[in-house]
Amino acid sequence: MPGSQSVSPELANILSTVDHKMPIKKNTFLFQQGETVSEIYIILSGRVQIGKISPDGRELTLRICTKHDIVGELALDDEEIKYILNAKVMEDGEVGVIKKQTLDEKLLTDSKLAMEFLKIMNLNYRRDQTKFRDLVLHGKKGALYSTLIRLSNSYGEKKQDGILLNINLTNQELANFCGTSRESVNRLLNELKRNEIIGMEKGKITIYDLDYLKDEINCENCPIVLCTID
Repeated sequence: MPGSQSVSPELANILSTVDHKMPIKKNTFLFQQGETVSEIYIILSGRVQIGKISPDGRELTLRICTKHDIVGELALDDEEIKYILNAKVMEDGEVGVIKKQTLDEKLLTDSKLAMEFLKIMNLNYRRDQTKFRDLVLHGKKGALYSTLIRLSNSYGEKKQDGILLNINLTNQELANFCGTSRESVNRLLNELKRNEIIGMEKGKITIYDLDYLKDEINCENCPIVLCTID
């Protein structure tokens, strides 16, 4: 199950009983916005980014899903719903596939399990909302600083000189988290590097002064569970 969440053995059992398993390949999509929801996915290996593409072609990445994360959308009724986000594969792996109808039927017979599942989906929604808040309130610079803080909570490893973000992301991928251009992110990263707030080596970032980033966006110290990338 999602690494930051604790689920009951009953729900874990339901979600582990997949209809079938499916390999996933980098740069392909599990689903795209506008498609009809028919399945829920459980990531068994690999990474999948959840995001949205605007009408003018700009890409916004909201979160990265990894092993045991639930990917998809659910309505506990007969309503036909469509995906409002994209699920793009970042890293080869495998997913378990559960038919929406199968999961609907199981959850509708057990209100406790349905409530637990909805709590998980609601947590993802709240994470997305805090991301949108950062983008709206703090602009490009704040969006990057917020993304670095979230990455530190998800992939940070404490080192003697700072916090190593143990994930390889290109500047374009970072830009997608910020809803801005690669050129803007390059400029902001170089500025942070000149001011010795961060360091960059072999495609990875080390944050030397996390408090600076937090102060610059008036960080509200949200619960860690809401301030992550995964």
